[in-house]
Amino acid sequence: QVQLVESGGGLVQPGGSLRLSCAASRSGFSINRMNWYRQAPGKQREFVAAITTGGSANYADSVKGRFTISRDNAKNTVYLQMNSLKPEDTAVYYCNTKIGMTSYWGQGTQVTVSS
Repeated sequence: QVQLVESGGGLVQPGGSLRLSCAASRSGFSINRMNWYRQAPGKQREFVAAITTGGSANYADSVKGRFTISRDNAKNTVYLQMNSLKPEDTAVYYCNTKIGMTSYWGQGTQVTVSS
């Protein structure tokens, strides 16, 4: 079983930055790809970014060039550096990973971009 705990959300002005963290606790499993998703009010959850154990990353078009995903394998932690934030980035951000057939989600952290 894996537990994912996000942190780092908050209120930021447009153009500002935030860094989200997701700490994964694991029991006997090797976690491969880790993902960030987000869900804005009234909208479906959407993919934001992903990173493999080897460091290969991919991003949603809406965040390319502004967000950077990284990981510290020794700490089982994945980060999402968010720069040049826009009001449309406002959402609850979730960390996710899949082991076998089971998908694990964190509780989410709120990011609000507003002046």
